[in-house]
Amino acid sequence: MADVKGHRWFAATYDRLTASGERGFMATIRAEVAGGAQGRVLEIGAGTGANFSHYTSLAEHVTAVEPDPYMYRRAERHAAEAARHIELQQASAEDLPFADESFDTVVSTLVLCSVSDPEKSLSEVVRVLKHGGQLRFYEHIRSSNPVSARFQDIALPVWRWFAAGCHCNRDTVTTIRESGLEVAEVAYSTPVPPVPPFILVRPHVKGIAIRG
Repeated sequence: MADVKGHRWFAATYDRLTASGERGFMATIRAEVAGGAQGRVLEIGAGTGANFSHYTSLAEHVTAVEPDPYMYRRAERHAAEAARHIELQQASAEDLPFADESFDTVVSTLVLCSVSDPEKSLSEVVRVLKHGGQLRFYEHIRSSNPVSARFQDIALPVWRWFAAGCHCNRDTVTTIRESGLEVAEVAYSTPVPPVPPFILVRPHVKGIAIRG
């Protein structure tokens, strides 16, 4: 893949910034989303590897990709510590280096907010999924409240700079549906408080989408 500049400071602080959430609600979420992945599994945007300890014996083989070189280095350490073998590659969701219909499951947790091209990323997910395969996802999305959504729009430039390219106002469920995947399960939640900066990353959505 082409050289990726990466976000050195964000990668260096990410685990500490998210530690409280990872000990709380995110541990449950990751156990559900990653823990339910079956067969040949691909995780896109693995970050520092927070999902790695949650894969179970249902996952016959786990491949994870992460484009940011600084995140990737930290993911390597987490992969080495994981109970299951994790095959880690530096690659982006927009250009997956895998053959068509290679995977039974794709896992995406807090990824589609930060990819440069969500439509292209989901096109790649559809391509590498087998027919009947699952995209198991957990994302924060655009608020359904017009006032909150407007606040997300206004704050987007600053938030993208602060959060390494994260978009706080993407309508990700609609984008998943428009990719051709069938959203079979979807559940909305508001696990973080409605105050700045958390109001920018509410609500959250957990779901499963199927390739027909």
